[in-house]
Amino acid sequence: MIRSGYDDDLRLAHVIADQVDSVTMSRFKALDLHVDTKPDRTPVSDADRTAEEIVRSQLARARPRDAVHGEELEDTGHGPRQWVIDPIDGTANFIRGVPVWATLIALIDAGQPVIGLVSAPALGRRWWAANGSGAWTGKSLAAATRLHVSGVGRLADASLSYSSLGGWEQRGLLDDFLHLTRQVWRTRAYGDFWSHVMVAEGAVDISCEPELALHDMAALVPIVTEAGGTFTSIKGVPGPFGGSALVTNGLLHNAALQILDPLDRTSPRRH
Repeated sequence: MIRSGYDDDLRLAHVIADQVDSVTMSRFKALDLHVDTKPDRTPVSDADRTAEEIVRSQLARARPRDAVHGEELEDTGHGPRQWVIDPIDGTANFIRGVPVWATLIALIDAGQPVIGLVSAPALGRRWWAANGSGAWTGKSLAAATRLHVSGVGRLADASLSYSSLGGWEQRGLLDDFLHLTRQVWRTRAYGDFWSHVMVAEGAVDISCEPELALHDMAALVPIVTEAGGTFTSIKGVPGPFGGSALVTNGLLHNAALQILDPLDRTSPRRH
């Protein structure tokens, strides 16, 4: 692994993820798992809340001056360094026994995501990156393989992943998204974090979602960009602050962006 100025923070993220993984795996497929519906009609389990509490507790002990933003609990702290937590990305999968879910831990420093870690214990996989040190996957910091995006340069040869068609339809963007799907070689709905880390791995060339929150994206940005990819909103806003995600190997980004965000929606569709 290549060293960066955030090595200690990255090691801390791994230690915290190890603790969270043991808890989430103990609750995965548990018969007494308690599930509620949040005001936005999305599910939340007792495992989500417990996982976030573990992360916050460890950060309060190890990084007491840092701010924390999470999905389930109120923001705490102030200052240029903010940890961003999604305790279980893919809660719907988690509660149904589908192994595609993960804990996402990110560090934003001076407004930029500088560390990202995605731990998917039911898949036996973990991905991470720190600014300037590359993107990696493996069982631990000491046993890791470096990630790099694909070299696919044409939409006609590209593999695209997404989560569902419903989100695009609800936002009036389904036609544009379907147009993109018709330009690529292959589409699969791997969904959630998995779509995006597979872009970093080079297994997928494009992934996109029409609406995502900061906690859904912050950890993914360093992983994708350190692997050589590009991460923007579907309107081209760089990073995790645009409310949506278009993730590519970089070579395909402009072509995908032109389809998802036409300059003039009243003009004939580009071909």
